[in-house]
Amino acid sequence: MPLKEKINENIMHVIVCAAAAITSFIFLYIAGFILIRGIPNIKPSLFALVWTSENSSLTPALVSTVILTFVSLLIAAPLGVFAAVWLAEYTRRTSKKSGALIRITAETLAGIPSVVYGLFGLLFFVQFLGLGFSLISGALTLSLMILPFILRSTEEALRSVPDTWREGSFGLGAGKLRTVFKVVLPAAAPGVLAGIILSIGRIVAESAALIYTAGTVAQIPKTPSQSVRTLAVHVYSLSSEGLHINEAYATASVLLIVVVAINTIAAVLAKKIGGGLK
Repeated sequence: MPLKEKINENIMHVIVCAAAAITSFIFLYIAGFILIRGIPNIKPSLFALVWTSENSSLTPALVSTVILTFVSLLIAAPLGVFAAVWLAEYTRRTSKKSGALIRITAETLAGIPSVVYGLFGLLFFVQFLGLGFSLISGALTLSLMILPFILRSTEEALRSVPDTWREGSFGLGAGKLRTVFKVVLPAAAPGVLAGIILSIGRIVAESAALIYTAGTVAQIPKTPSQSVRTLAVHVYSLSSEGLHINEAYATASVLLIVVVAINTIAAVLAKKIGGGLK
């Protein structure tokens, strides 16, 4: 290797390592700051089933977050995956303008601020459809938010599957649909799961859109028409009031732990799925 190329390679290596170190330091600093301030303030009253102004319980918000995440993924995941299958398997070898239009639309929607989704959800789901400030309004709004992420990540995962896999399936007599759902989609499962993980992270961390659609009532919902409050909204409410800062840090610590746990479990599942396909 020429000396100049070796020097350039060493410089790039140093830059990459420095960027990784700075990123890790920022994450650890933020996480450590939140945990140091929050963990000492975690107490049994925070996990009471009913929220009051005295206990500032996070249990209703935690339950609402789990329900909202499940309902949103139940709506958005099938739509995103099937749309990605159509884009990756049925339009990539053609010049269909509809495929290009969908890709541009998805990329545009992925860059729209969450508060814009919240205003749309307020005007359409809450007022026009008459759903009010409710769990279902929040779930439908979140579904629109995460749909582009699931679609784009699934499409990229499908495109990464070698064409030889498809050709081998066709050679054995399998049709297009069977090849997609029995060969291609299982092979792309880790990438699909990665997109869903990113979507879960955005759902759990979202607050602006949900304030306009799901509301801020701290209660465990009994019906989809009831207003709810997620953990992120709960942290915002406690901190904005200025009366429960310690409880806000405690809730933020729980939220951070929940997000890390979800990502860890999903990463382990993705690794097992990917290993099982080898």
